[in-house]
Amino acid sequence: MTKRGLRGDLTRWLVSLPPTVFLLVFFLAPTLIMVTASFQNPGEFGGLAPLFAEGQARLTLETYRFFFGDWIYAEIFLRSFLVAGATTLICLIFAYPLALTIAASPKRHRDLLVLLVILPFASNFLIRVYAWIILLGPAGLLYTPIAVIAGMVYVHLPFMILPLYTNLEKHDPTLLEAAQDLGAGAWTRFWRVTWPLSLPGIWSGTALVFIPVLGMFAIPELLGGTGDILIGNLIKEQFLESRDWPLGSTLSLLLTLAVLALAALSAWAASPRRQRS
Repeated sequence: MTKRGLRGDLTRWLVSLPPTVFLLVFFLAPTLIMVTASFQNPGEFGGLAPLFAEGQARLTLETYRFFFGDWIYAEIFLRSFLVAGATTLICLIFAYPLALTIAASPKRHRDLLVLLVILPFASNFLIRVYAWIILLGPAGLLYTPIAVIAGMVYVHLPFMILPLYTNLEKHDPTLLEAAQDLGAGAWTRFWRVTWPLSLPGIWSGTALVFIPVLGMFAIPELLGGTGDILIGNLIKEQFLESRDWPLGSTLSLLLTLAVLALAALSAWAASPRRQRS
């Protein structure tokens, strides 16, 4: 191997080492701990019972049997998916026209418009949620599913706008001009040209909204009622209140698997080959 090839391999190794170590320490190791905890018994006073006793590993499937044997957990998972799906759809309905408007605006105005989109991030997350409590309280909407979805949409809407805008601003305007020259109306140009080209941005925004909403617990706890508990709230309760760490780990692991499956589906749907087919 030449000296240039060795230098290139060393550069790639040095560049890839930090993110690899980061993933191993902050993702793989906690995941392995969570998987192990899901097969352990709860401790006598909460937490985890010792993994080894009398020279043998004390592993059990009890938490998985408990989860799949009680319909209430499937109901909470289903409710979480419905809330995440509704939030994502509403965000898409609101975000697409706004992103399209920003992308079609003069370049000298785009930076200001994007700044206005991300401006809410300058304030604290809890302050913004408590502002919704003040707004929805007098209207009688507080502690309802409507309040939960409204809070979710407000917090996650920028995550749908930004990838859509990034995608839409890269569209070649000559494609729309060519479609217009061929007699296509405004709706036809949008549906046959703009919409297909924006699908990668839609799938990216969907993943950025759906996945965080699926595990959100602060907004349902502050804006929702007792009947609006989602999977994120249930996991928090198992770790901090019930101190049933094995069940909390099981719920976290199943949620992680669901999120990874959705992320893989989103990546597959947004792939260029998929778009061409």
